[in-house]
Amino acid sequence: MSLELTDVTLTYPDGEARLTALDDVSLTVPAGCLTAVIGPSGSGKSSLLAVAATLIRPDRGRVVIDGTDTTGLAPAELASLRRTSVGTVFQQPNLLPSLTAAEQLQVMAHLDGRSPRKARGRARELLAAVGLEAQADRRPHQLSGGQRQRINIARALMNEPAVLLVDEPTSALDHERGAAVIELLLALTRQRATATVLVTHDHAHLDAADGITEVRDGRLGPVGAARP
Repeated sequence: MSLELTDVTLTYPDGEARLTALDDVSLTVPAGCLTAVIGPSGSGKSSLLAVAATLIRPDRGRVVIDGTDTTGLAPAELASLRRTSVGTVFQQPNLLPSLTAAEQLQVMAHLDGRSPRKARGRARELLAAVGLEAQADRRPHQLSGGQRQRINIARALMNEPAVLLVDEPTSALDHERGAAVIELLLALTRQRATATVLVTHDHAHLDAADGITEVRDGRLGPVGAARP
């Protein structure tokens, strides 16, 4: 299993008490599968992604990424694991305005100490995979919103992660471009054998997802299921 959360509970300080963000959550996503996580604002979706990315340690429970149990890892070990095994697609692409599309990807390999020559080849290959090979030398202001989001996705795949975490990728796109981005994520998940978690408010394009689950009040369950 490429991503496994088991009995995860996460709380935050709330005055003299604690607020439960995730309540005994378990989620398994195999390699090559995409699980969509839906739910209203404040339900715990962002907390789920942060825990899965090892950015926040849960109060209790286990997070296993590509066979590695992260429970006892030191901060430096977690940072290394994130660089090599976790790709994150942020809600906003946050591309560097001075860099070309290819350079946006190459900088990720540079941070991981990879060969510049191999990085250039990998960047071109990924841009072709997301349909933007012809735009490799263009800068963000020369690209559409949908194209920028595709670069965001390609950048997250640059270091060949086992786990891909995607946060609201269609929030700033119209219906047609949003559908194209979801379709692309599904195709890349299968081609690259990533365990993909897609957090979204948009339920319209999820028919092809391998699983859909809902977060409500920090608890995970089938869509529309009653909570105790």
